[in-house]
Amino acid sequence: MTRTADLVVVGAGPYGLSIGAHAAAAGLDVRVLGRPMASWRDHMPEGMFLKSEPWASDLSDPTGRHTLADYCAGRGLAAEHGHPLPIGAFSGYGLWFARRAGPAVEECTVTGVAPQGGGFLVTREGEDPVHARTVAVAVGVMPFRHYPRALRPLPAGHCSHSSGHRDLERFRGQDVTVVGGGQAALETAVLLAEAGAHPRLVARAGRLRWNTPAKPLSRSLLRTLRDPHSGLGTGWRNWVYAELPGAVRRLPAGSREHIFATALGPAGAWWLRERFERQVPVLLGHRLQRAVPDGARTRLALTGCGGAGVVLETAHVIAATGFVPDLDRLDLLDAGVRAALRRVGGGGTPELTARFESSYPGLFFAGLLAAPSFGPSMRFVHGAGFAAGRLVSGVRRRLAGRGPLPGSPRTRTAAPAPAAGHPKSSMR
Repeated sequence: MTRTADLVVVGAGPYGLSIGAHAAAAGLDVRVLGRPMASWRDHMPEGMFLKSEPWASDLSDPTGRHTLADYCAGRGLAAEHGHPLPIGAFSGYGLWFARRAGPAVEECTVTGVAPQGGGFLVTREGEDPVHARTVAVAVGVMPFRHYPRALRPLPAGHCSHSSGHRDLERFRGQDVTVVGGGQAALETAVLLAEAGAHPRLVARAGRLRWNTPAKPLSRSLLRTLRDPHSGLGTGWRNWVYAELPGAVRRLPAGSREHIFATALGPAGAWWLRERFERQVPVLLGHRLQRAVPDGARTRLALTGCGGAGVVLETAHVIAATGFVPDLDRLDLLDAGVRAALRRVGGGGTPELTARFESSYPGLFFAGLLAAPSFGPSMRFVHGAGFAAGRLVSGVRRRLAGRGPLPGSPRTRTAAPAPAAGHPKSSMR
């Protein structure tokens, strides 16, 4: 008889690994499916650094013994406040955590999650399917790569996303236009210059924003009260986002959507600024209107603040324009379930309970898809600690039979109607 797991975690990044560690410690039969730390290992160029502070970048297990500082201390690496850590070191930490803190990760590609009987059927590429009573979707950001509308018709050889490059040496000697104004855009442009390319940055903002240098952890009581540290930076607002995601969730949907859209907006790390300003020319206050292939090159039509048009020609365009969570782009999830899920306001993300369960009983979400429910901490590694413990608590409640089991007749007859603006037939 086929084994049915209590919980299947889809995704093996910081959130998936943390959920797996908490679930295993709780005695659940849990399986974690995915490539460990895939986004960090496969989609970030050599030479990048972790923007968040090392002490705010721990994966989470109930014992608290598997921290980034513990990993670095055993390898002669410095995990110090105010000193950026290479992405490679953080990836290594994630793999170390995966080996020590939770169940063995089953490296595979999940192709489908669909209701079956009293639970779910999780299908995998080239592997037998997995049966689960509950599922936690922690797929990270890669399904939600965002391209400006003008760049979407371009062939692959003309345009790529900043997350599509592990090695920027291929652009040596070429002029490359980076679109965007956040850390990914700024650091990609710097790494291109240092790899021998000729980058320029195009951003619609009228000026670039830079974070201020890290403030000392040890400060006077008065300064600490005025401007407290948190895992998302200093200041009381950031402290609330970092330490009280549950309080953010209690806000009206419109307020949460506004916070998601505006909090902790695009900005460069303070330690990158000098490298950027001495190497990368910028074109600020310009909006991209049209992009057309011209042989091996690409012609970009821009509009400046005063309405004046500018035309650029470039060998390649890199869209460093972030990620936009949207259930309708989560192809691995059954289309009927996606269409029926209650959503946050008018957006494309699932409305979640205080324990990260969606309106479909037994189906949980963590990471970027949870950010419009719980606030901006879910966009960062720091949020994994809050999410993992509460999500596993929700799984245990579901398995204990508090409410209808997933897929049961009672569940199907009482399934919530889609939110306004999301009829079942609306699939993009």
